[in-house]
Amino acid sequence: MLSPDSARRARRLALQNAVAHGGSPRPGPIAARLLADEPALRPHAAEVQQEVATIVTEVAGLGADAQRAALDALGGAETPSARRAESDHASLPPLDGADRAPVVLRMAPFPSGSLHIGNARMIYINDYYRTLHHGRLLLVFDDTVGSEEKRIDPEMFDVQRRDLELAGVAVDATYFKSDRVAGFYPWARRVIERGAAYVCVCPAELLRANRAEGRACPQRSQTLEQTLDGWEGMLGGRYAPGEAVLRLKTDIADPDPAFRDRVLCRISDFDHPRVGRKFRVWPLLEFSWAVDDVELGISHVIRGKDLVMEDRMESYLWKVLGLTGPRFVHWGLLRVREAKISKSKSYQEVKSGLYDGWADPRTWSIASLDRRGITAQALRRFTLSFGISLADIEVPAETLYAENRQAVDASTPRRSFVADPIRLRLRGSPPELSDATLANHPDHPELGTRQVTAGPEFWLARRDVEPHLGEEVRLKDLLNVRLPPALGSAASAEVEAEFTSRENRRLPRLQWVGAVGAVPVDLLGLEGEHTHGLGESALAAAAPGDRFQFERVGFVRVESDWVPGTAPVRVCFGHP
Repeated sequence: MLSPDSARRARRLALQNAVAHGGSPRPGPIAARLLADEPALRPHAAEVQQEVATIVTEVAGLGADAQRAALDALGGAETPSARRAESDHASLPPLDGADRAPVVLRMAPFPSGSLHIGNARMIYINDYYRTLHHGRLLLVFDDTVGSEEKRIDPEMFDVQRRDLELAGVAVDATYFKSDRVAGFYPWARRVIERGAAYVCVCPAELLRANRAEGRACPQRSQTLEQTLDGWEGMLGGRYAPGEAVLRLKTDIADPDPAFRDRVLCRISDFDHPRVGRKFRVWPLLEFSWAVDDVELGISHVIRGKDLVMEDRMESYLWKVLGLTGPRFVHWGLLRVREAKISKSKSYQEVKSGLYDGWADPRTWSIASLDRRGITAQALRRFTLSFGISLADIEVPAETLYAENRQAVDASTPRRSFVADPIRLRLRGSPPELSDATLANHPDHPELGTRQVTAGPEFWLARRDVEPHLGEEVRLKDLLNVRLPPALGSAASAEVEAEFTSRENRRLPRLQWVGAVGAVPVDLLGLEGEHTHGLGESALAAAAPGDRFQFERVGFVRVESDWVPGTAPVRVCFGHP
């Protein structure tokens, strides 16, 4: 799977990783880097990971000296990669038949939860083809009656529209299935008049047994007049919910038992949040789409391969009615390894208050990604880079994060932050170092500089101090100090250190925050945890929505509802 160049790069990264980690390289970061930088590899993530694992095993078997020599032979450690995609997205093939008729596409979310990263393919592939073929993209809320376990939430109509705005996608028109219910009834009658449907009153247990054994329902042989009478009875209130359904006559011996005589319409007394009890007979998903894909002029239905049953049902109904419907295009499942997505579970956690709304990072919703500072541009590039393959793909989140770094790094200022801080009092510090000028970005001078207080007292992260007690270390970009051999007795929250020099030597580098003007910070993590610490004085000028890179921590975004001037500054972690 890996080309010679990619395999050589994988070995170089493995050697680099081994030298940095005591001779034991880790395959995960190496595979993630390749997938992040080479979009063509992403549809083959599993094969890439296997080949990287083989390379890592070979590198791990070398001695430390041999690893360093081999790395030098390959050019030494790789600098931050410039191997980025040249365009905003991969080039997807044109849609078949798009040159012969106007392209009209549709997205059909069920309004039960916020749109999440798993819906990104629906959003961006449809939007891509709408733009490519100068077509139209419809948002059709699939708000037919749900089940006890899957109920319509009226808030989700606005939530999902807001999700699309955050994703940077504007639709050309919006429809609600619940507004169109009465229009499905004449179509149902047409199917009946073609002799292709019947009214079934079998108990559910008998129905399941008949379908499993390929045995016809007793009502399947009813006359046209009997079926029409039963249908009018369904519409007129003769039957209670669950007592009668309208079924399509498919092959009762079909190899797939689930396709045998599927339901077209059923009765429900559900109080719909938009139309109340105006309708008591509701179409099921496949029937409603067989109608709407024709009535709304849809040219192509682009969706996941898990919906092939819907394809079969629509095609069967069009054949019964003598119609030609849209073409079907499918994609395979795209899964981000770290994203544990369950819309129903997220719904429960949001409604119970356990999650901080739909923008909680644990939902992996579009809103949560925006809250974390992951741009629509990065999410679009990430999604489209996998093309429209039918293969199921699982990739590490680092692949998405690499796209976001490419989008935001050059415009994101650096700031200092330390968690679980320990106060460091410095002896012998030169007076001229009481203030320091730091670059807002080491590689982009156009972002300017900021002034920070630099001593003689600092805050350092406990996790940085404890491994280096008794050693000489460098306070990053500032000066060198020697730490004491042990923490003091003052609840281990304070140490004294000795200034040694300003020379930029090869010493362990510790992140620091000047004690004067330090700003309390509350950092929300990806699992809903809160990390409390102190940030540099420049954070006092932050505004809601600002994006920063906390050095040696990662990219963060200031919470949109944070009130400037209040403590702590509340930020959400985006990614490393």
